[in-house]
Amino acid sequence: QLAKDLLNPSFDFERRQHKKKRLVQSPNSYFMDVKCPGCYKITTVFSHAQTVVLCVGCSTVLCQPTGGKARLTEGVYLLKDCKTYPGCLGCAFESEVTTNHNI
Repeated sequence: QLAKDLLNPSFDFERRQHKKKRLVQSPNSYFMDVKCPGCYKITTVFSHAQTVVLCVGCSTVLCQPTGGKARLTEGVYLLKDCKTYPGCLGCAFESEVTTNHNI
């Protein structure tokens, strides 16, 4: 008998695995809908954006690139649960300011 169940790994174990070494391969990136705090327009932003994303209505900076994931600006709202996107493993926030992603 094995100490670990290889066919049914725990959620935390799968989340910590490399994207190609999971039981079912899935990307770490995802798309998210964000709402501008100034004009309330909705923009779709890639989680690992490599350029500054501006609002199409008022040219407010919505997110800035870092080494990996893009950092959302203070006051920017996420409209959807990230769980709806296939690559996200367990993010659950619909509130202001998102700097702590659970990916």
